[in-house]
Amino acid sequence: MTSILESEGPVVLPALLLCDFGHLAREVDRLEEAGAQALHLDIMDGRFVPQLTYGPVVVEAIRKAAGVPLEVHLMIEEPQQSLADYAKLGAEIITVHVEALADPVEVLEEIRSLGSRAHLAISPGTPVARIEPFLDDCDGVLVMSVEPGYGGQAFEPQALDKLARLAAIRRDRGSRFWLGVDGGISTETIAAAAAAGAELIVAGSAVIRAADYGRAISELESLARGAI
Repeated sequence: MTSILESEGPVVLPALLLCDFGHLAREVDRLEEAGAQALHLDIMDGRFVPQLTYGPVVVEAIRKAAGVPLEVHLMIEEPQQSLADYAKLGAEIITVHVEALADPVEVLEEIRSLGSRAHLAISPGTPVARIEPFLDDCDGVLVMSVEPGYGGQAFEPQALDKLARLAAIRRDRGSRFWLGVDGGISTETIAAAAAAGAELIVAGSAVIRAADYGRAISELESLARGAI
């Protein structure tokens, strides 16, 4: 892939959940012009999480409009049934929740076999110990700093301990998985997340609800890089 982590320091991935879907291509263009190096797409099924968002048809439209990598975050039951669809649509990263998987290793291997990076997400109530056996089988970990399924929630500080623990495990093992965080990211929280080890930092309302996407992304990334 991919240039997501070729630049020095943490990278902000704008989440499109709150964007203007009536002008989707324009929103993608604005985000890319603003310096977004990748986009984060939240897929919710109304079962694993209460909310229902969008699926392959919208992801296909975003892929056609976007020139940057896409992270598809599957907050759905039985994600293995959808992996091939999203990989075929060009998802450079497919993120699945460990809480939704009976056999994480099997699913991670399938994602990789389809040509995408295989990332595991953990919800706030899930301890690091739950995913520790699978860290050598994944390409990244996404720590949820809010309960999955809703935008605009406040950052849960317990995520910092998880990030720091995962960063320490990675260092001790000599592993190479990427470390991300998703939820409640703002100018007040991003520095602490980066200092704890987050590299791929998903930001929703902090970017999409800003008047100037470029200024918002630049400020967030500057705060993150200044913290490490």
